[in-house]
Amino acid sequence: MPSAGSSPRRVMQLAALLAMAAAFCAQLLGALLAQVPVFVTAAAAGLTLDLYLRHRQPALLSMLSRIRFDVTVRQLLRDMLILVGLLRIDGIDPLREQAPLTVALLFVYALHFVCQAGAVLVRRTRTLPVVTRNIDASALRPCAAPPRLLARRPGHRLLTFSVPATTGLLVTAVTGDLHGGAAGIGVSLLLMAAGTVHLATWLLPGKRPANTEQTLEWLDTWLAEYRPTVAMYFSGGTSSAYQANMWLSTLSALDGKPLIVLRERFMVQKIQATDVPILCIPRVSHLFALENSTLAMMLHPANSGKTSQVLRIPSIKHAFTNHGESDKLSSCNPYAKAYDEVWVAGPAARERYRLAEIGVDDKDVVEVGRPQLAPIQPWTGAPESTYTTVLYAPTWEGWDGNPGNTSVILAGENLVRALLDDEGVRLLYKPHPMTGSVDPAAAAADRRIRAMITEAAARRSGPRPDLEAVAEAARRRAELDRLTSSDFRAAADELERMMLQGRPEEGRAALVAAATDAWEEAYWASFPEWEHQIVVTPRLGIYSCFNQSHLLISDVSSVVSDYLHSEKPYAVANTSGMTEADFRASFPTVRAATVLTPDASGVPELLESVRHPEKDLHKEARAELKAHLLGPSDPPSLVRFNAAALALCAEADERRALMTASLMSVIPSQRGPSQDTPAEPAPGADGSPEPANA
Repeated sequence: MPSAGSSPRRVMQLAALLAMAAAFCAQLLGALLAQVPVFVTAAAAGLTLDLYLRHRQPALLSMLSRIRFDVTVRQLLRDMLILVGLLRIDGIDPLREQAPLTVALLFVYALHFVCQAGAVLVRRTRTLPVVTRNIDASALRPCAAPPRLLARRPGHRLLTFSVPATTGLLVTAVTGDLHGGAAGIGVSLLLMAAGTVHLATWLLPGKRPANTEQTLEWLDTWLAEYRPTVAMYFSGGTSSAYQANMWLSTLSALDGKPLIVLRERFMVQKIQATDVPILCIPRVSHLFALENSTLAMMLHPANSGKTSQVLRIPSIKHAFTNHGESDKLSSCNPYAKAYDEVWVAGPAARERYRLAEIGVDDKDVVEVGRPQLAPIQPWTGAPESTYTTVLYAPTWEGWDGNPGNTSVILAGENLVRALLDDEGVRLLYKPHPMTGSVDPAAAAADRRIRAMITEAAARRSGPRPDLEAVAEAARRRAELDRLTSSDFRAAADELERMMLQGRPEEGRAALVAAATDAWEEAYWASFPEWEHQIVVTPRLGIYSCFNQSHLLISDVSSVVSDYLHSEKPYAVANTSGMTEADFRASFPTVRAATVLTPDASGVPELLESVRHPEKDLHKEARAELKAHLLGPSDPPSLVRFNAAALALCAEADERRALMTASLMSVIPSQRGPSQDTPAEPAPGADGSPEPANA
């Protein structure tokens, strides 16, 4: 379902396209009929509209490019129609006067194509086979990128540099004086030539980075010097970076030399602030540089089509950690049997794999807990404040169309309405980042829920924190931004970012962690305790929302498993169509939850049990289920996780040693006979030696 604001936007886009078509039609008619005011006005209006849309509605112009009516065709047609109009004006000799203008104008377009060819060459030389972050890549000779207008925006360049030429021709059409056209075209020629020459300087040795061969040699050298032991491998789309970001703190705390290996270039900037070196290797042929390194194992927080490529490296062990654990089928994907080990939080996941019978041996399942849950604060009983903070954090709709995946579509509005009807509730709504990415109904329901919460928040009033609290949150946010954000100029490309994001400052990770805690505390303090909030900023993690809440309402997802670490009350919406008994039997994470139906009729009783813990029937069950889902609290999860990593690294080293020994034993047998010992003749068909001339 289209959003409320999409229809007016589409009307405006259609109007812009119709206006552009009308301008070309008017220019054509004006030129053919020798109506100078008409074709001059139409040409000026068309050029102005093209420039405006180029800056404000580039997506709209991309639609025209798909039908082969791109900016080059439009500008060339615009200028040619002006020349046609000049032919119809008395007093201008087509051969002696207009022909030189036409030739000069063609030179403008020729220079544009030369500049574009140079831009392609520059981009290719600046696109290295690897992209790095937190690594000193100065040996690759990175430098600042050329201006975007020259290197990456050919449409903007042509329109901008053609303005003097088009304007000059229009002046000639109005006045009949050829000097205006000659001056305008001369300026455009000068701009095109100067831009082309300036861009060409990036092809000179002083600005030319390392080539592919040199870059791959540098990669081998860097791997030999850094000597990585454990890496996190990740590949995914633009909205999936959270799956890797949740493991950053765990990876950095492991013994050894950690590394992050990515496959998509854009993902380098999607990874949050970390001191761990980041290496992006897009091509599978270059990925095998890792085979000759000291890298012993890889952690995999997600499955992707490119995962199979790295699994081909025999010298590396692979452990699937997933990006969360839930009772959904996606948490025991048959692809998991491709890994050497599957690391899970606790016994529940081990049992899940055993019952699923997807080919994962029980001996390959390792219980390591969930190290990243350490910041979650434990349950302290009934709410001490006037308001009960409820976190509604539904998951997304998934790929299979199962109505039980998310409660947003069938139950979300009812749940939110029931919560908002209670004057003692403060609601935090944090939808999954991928909500609505598959099913438009989920996106529409999400928009309606946000509108309900916004309206309810506007109706509430009360004392607010003073201006100092708001200013403190802003200061803390600025400090966090300074530590975690890189201030790139608009023209920066990935090579320039590699230059700016070299080796991080010593102790930056600790500073970022402290700044994050300080900002989160100041953020919540800047809002009144009664104000509903829609939490969609990626910087504010869900664990921070956990600590603010007294109750969670969610779906069958890893959010529930993580929330159990606090042992706070939680509820799960049943939109699967199952009975409550079947629902609890099918999903172990629901065993200690209050089950809510799509009509949200059980919300009042649920809130009563949170405010009066003596009415809470699931307290003991939550403690038992926590141990079942997340494993024991002693030894700590990070200790178990690190021990599993060291053990798998040891197995990888042992296998590498056996491979090396096996290879060395084969090499002597492949050597030819000694030069001092004559070779025996090959036997013939009857076993006798073959004749020498056979």
